[in-house]
Amino acid sequence: MKNFQGKKIAITRPIERSQEAVQIIEENGGQVLVAPTLELRITNTQPLKDLCKKADKLDWLIFTSPTAILSLFKHCKNLKDHLNPKCKIAVIGPRTGNYLTEYGLNPDIIPDDYTAEGLLKLFKDIEVKNKFIGLPRTLAARDVLPEGLKDRGANVLLVEAYKSDLPHDRTLVEKLVENIINRKVDAVTFTSTLTASNLFKMVHEEDKEKLLEPLRNGDVLVAAIGPVTANALEKYDIPTIIPDEYTVKSMLNRLMAEMD
Repeated sequence: MKNFQGKKIAITRPIERSQEAVQIIEENGGQVLVAPTLELRITNTQPLKDLCKKADKLDWLIFTSPTAILSLFKHCKNLKDHLNPKCKIAVIGPRTGNYLTEYGLNPDIIPDDYTAEGLLKLFKDIEVKNKFIGLPRTLAARDVLPEGLKDRGANVLLVEAYKSDLPHDRTLVEKLVENIINRKVDAVTFTSTLTASNLFKMVHEEDKEKLLEPLRNGDVLVAAIGPVTANALEKYDIPTIIPDEYTVKSMLNRLMAEMD
């Protein structure tokens, strides 16, 4: 049985990251509404250029998203050749790890819990005092990881590799809001804190309560990729479906089970 049969599922992540979710939903008989509440834009900042120049001195390089990898390799020509041979690499999850291998590098560590907290927990047993750790990412992300590493004495080179902005064109988000209010979508999925919080930033104040009502009462189900993302929804008293493994596939499988 196709558990999404006759159901309309909304995806709020950026379009370039939505392919996996779209495929799973459609293969299980569902209809997809892609309405990105987040827009990623690669940037070539001076701190990123400085990180490239210090690649030979890095003890660790940490990637928390495929976009950070794309940006770093785009702006750091021949990074693989200039990187300290003893530099180890950590990634936040297997998807990011797979993306890294496409550039000829392999991750040394991947947490079981695909979150900043999960990464930080792995570093609990690794000596990082006075070590140089490169962390290219969006500056809009939470400070859990860089601050946790600094607290343990690491020299963290936190640089902006890309921006996480509100979408320039909000037509699809407006369509999503209308669909939720009118109960024309069966579920909405969120894969990061920003995808969740940005939705409510873009809603007109007079429409906010109308939007929250179907999300709170279960007329429209809400799924989050993990507890950190769920926290951004629970502050609005929205009940949230959370998978045991923090991946898109597990989130959608859990959502299907709830709809069965």
